[in-house]
Amino acid sequence: MNVLENKFNSDMQNIYKSAKKELGYNATRFLQLLSEKGGIMTAKILISKDGGTYGFEVLWEHKRLDLSIEAHVLKEEYRELFSDEERTICRERLEKFGYNVN
Repeated sequence: MNVLENKFNSDMQNIYKSAKKELGYNATRFLQLLSEKGGIMTAKILISKDGGTYGFEVLWEHKRLDLSIEAHVLKEEYRELFSDEERTICRERLEKFGYNVN
């Protein structure tokens, strides 16, 4: 893995830790996917799910979509890790739920 991929993987682990600590949400399946597939592949798998994921709903209910995979995928620093189509899915999902995408 290169430096950027490592940073994204670390961010994905921090999503799990923050959601657990701040919201009491223990995303065990997400953590399992992270350990098996790594951050980038986990993100690609989860953003490709039609309608999103349960974890996304939990973050939305707590007004914490900033912790979502989708918000991280759209960060400019990670642009090269994801396709335009993947980024569009993330943008549309976030906008649908009222998250201000820059």
